[in-house]
Order: sequence, then C-alpha cells, then structure tokens
Amino acid sequence: MRFVMTQDWFSTLVRGLVKAVLVSGLVAATVQAQVTPAAPDTLSAVQAHELAQAGEVTLIDIRQPEEWRQTGVAQGVKRVSMRQPGGGQAFAQAIFDAAGKNLDAPIVLICRTGSRTSRLVPLLKEMGFTNVVDVPEGMLGSRAGPGWIARGLPVDPCKNC
Repeated sequence: MRFVMTQDWFSTLVRGLVKAVLVSGLVAATVQAQVTPAAPDTLSAVQAHELAQAGEVTLIDIRQPEEWRQTGVAQGVKRVSMRQPGGGQAFAQAIFDAAGKNLDAPIVLICRTGSRTSRLVPLLKEMGFTNVVDVPEGMLGSRAGPGWIARGLPVDPCKNC
C-alpha cells in the first residue's frame, strides 16, 4: 500500500481526528508547557533532544520500520509510522494517542531529513494540534543541519520494529 498525501487523504485525516476527539470525551484541553517560549515551527536536533530528555515534549519519529531498523531511533522517541494500515485516520489517531490525547501537547516530529515532517506540521496544525514542530535536519541531516546521528546524539537500536 502506497501512502500518498492528497486532499482526500487530508479530509479523511481531519474527520478521523474529530471523531477521535469526540470519542475520547475530551471536554477541555489541559495546559501543557510550550515547546519554547516563542513556539517556533522548527527545532534543531540538539534542542529536540534536550527538551525530550527534560520531559517537556513528546518526540515522535514518523519514519517507516525499515528506516528505524537501518539507523536506530532517537533515544526516548515514540515511533508512529506515517504509513498506517488504516491510512490517514489511523495516523492522526496514533499521533493523538502519542500526545496523551491532548491537542495542545508539545509534539516534536522527526523523520530522515525533515522533508516529511515539514509537510505534516502544517497539516496537523490545521487539524487542531496547537503545539507541533519539526526537526528539519532529521536523523540523517539536510541543508538545515547535520542531523541527529551526525551530531552524536543518543540512538537506540530498533530490532523489533
């Protein structure tokens, strides 16, 4: 099954998230710490690591299981593959669940080079997530920086992914 972002995918994702929020019985959002005082759209790998280690953000790796096995995963990361058996609705639900069923929770997304996360952050914000940012250098580096691995940040093996 190939994952393609289309307008239909986005509509399905929005409907699924709204349903998830209603079903979960969310009545009021809890107050969470902001990612940073200015709440930027991006963080460096070092900033993301520091905030995740301090328990101030939920760091989510959206790559595929084969990518996790190839490089390992950032220490303390939650793994939510973009490609879910249930499509966009299942992906939105998985992000929502990983964030503690809180649309205001501080979430940091990371992928291989920041390309996928840079497209998903605005979509998640349109769906109601209020505090989501990406790591544009990703795990392997990009024009935004050398990446998590090249910076020598801790990586855990992912043998059962």
